[in-house]
Amino acid sequence: MSVGSAILSVKGVTKKFGGLIALNKVTLDVHEGELLGIIGPNGAGKTTLFNVITGFLKPEEGRILYRGKDITGLPPYKIAKMGISRTFQIVKPLSNMTVLDNVLVAAFNLTHNKEEATNIAIEALKFVGLYPKRYVRAASLNLVEKKKLELARALALKPKVLLLDEIACGLNQAEIFSAIDLIKKIHDEGITVIVVEHVMRFIARLVQRLIVLVNGTKIAEGTVDEVLNNPKVIEAYLGSKELII
Repeated sequence: MSVGSAILSVKGVTKKFGGLIALNKVTLDVHEGELLGIIGPNGAGKTTLFNVITGFLKPEEGRILYRGKDITGLPPYKIAKMGISRTFQIVKPLSNMTVLDNVLVAAFNLTHNKEEATNIAIEALKFVGLYPKRYVRAASLNLVEKKKLELARALALKPKVLLLDEIACGLNQAEIFSAIDLIKKIHDEGITVIVVEHVMRFIARLVQRLIVLVNGTKIAEGTVDEVLNNPKVIEAYLGSKELII
């Protein structure tokens, strides 16, 4: 799909935890219709950035703009209702509830009508391929299925912007290619997607543009080829481009 103007902007955001600077004056734009990747070593600030964008953390400095509106520090449920949803790095389904009820919890953020919420949840489960397991307990799902459940919950919020936090972690090669196809299918629905990931063979095949964070600072951005051939990125993070294949 075509890429438009900025739907989400991060303006000079700084986030500190005591004496640790997790994000250091980070500035970036996410364009409407884009499939953007954010990479960097552990502790680079990637998940912290997602937490600031989605209202789980409030920055000490800077602003988050969504469709030109300042959403900095709004509570997560308000940001979700506005059109920004996310998955989490550590998948934590409501284990004793059914798969369908897990997604219903998210759908009820959009409507108090049970029939309407159920239809939203079923649509999301069909989209990710979990509809046949809608009545089983979430605890019985394997890792791939739990990741799909996490994704279905995010999709049940009808997002305009979807943030995916290490969704490929723990997947084998066949599962990685399946995940790429599913995320591209989501993107084709008109959803702007931002992916944080360490699995380079996954993200290099998926995204249109890459941003690199190291020690809370943005050190590079550009096309996949530009970033993966950037000497600063190779030295600070990749070590060797051959590791991507």
